[in-house]
Amino acid sequence: MATKAEKRTTKAAKTQGAADAPVKKLIASNKKARHDYHIDDTWEAGIVLTGTEVKSLRDRGASLVDGYCYLDGGEVWMDAVHIAPYVKGTWTNHAARRKRKLLLHKHEIAKLAGKTREKGYTLVPLEMYFLGSHAKVVIALARGKKEWDKRHTLREQQDLREAQRAMRRRELV
Repeated sequence: MATKAEKRTTKAAKTQGAADAPVKKLIASNKKARHDYHIDDTWEAGIVLTGTEVKSLRDRGASLVDGYCYLDGGEVWMDAVHIAPYVKGTWTNHAARRKRKLLLHKHEIAKLAGKTREKGYTLVPLEMYFLGSHAKVVIALARGKKEWDKRHTLREQQDLREAQRAMRRRELV
């Protein structure tokens, strides 16, 4: 017969093994940003949300396509990101495209402030996801691509795909 102390330790060991790593659940990604910008560096930030926004995100009702981030008064803000109004919400529902505060450490904000002062750099959101129960967004320090850069990138991707197809055909023979 196991004692109470032994039961507590085995129960604690079982619960610790189950909660090793929080699960990452993707809500939305911004594929257009990777096409329009050269991505130099990325940061993970928390988002300040209201209750109906969280419920809407759990239903995957978000779009990052037109979103951008900026610094104002030592804080980082995300604007023009569309989070659909909650279907079952009432008069307390949120505005779909409002500015939202991002949560970063002071040293990360200082680094971003220094980088965004340089000509041509901007902050764009790349993806939004739940990490456990917390909503997170990946923001990127990015430089805009010229039209010929976009064509060159597409041509490189197409050449890589054709090379991979040729190698697969060669393996099959």
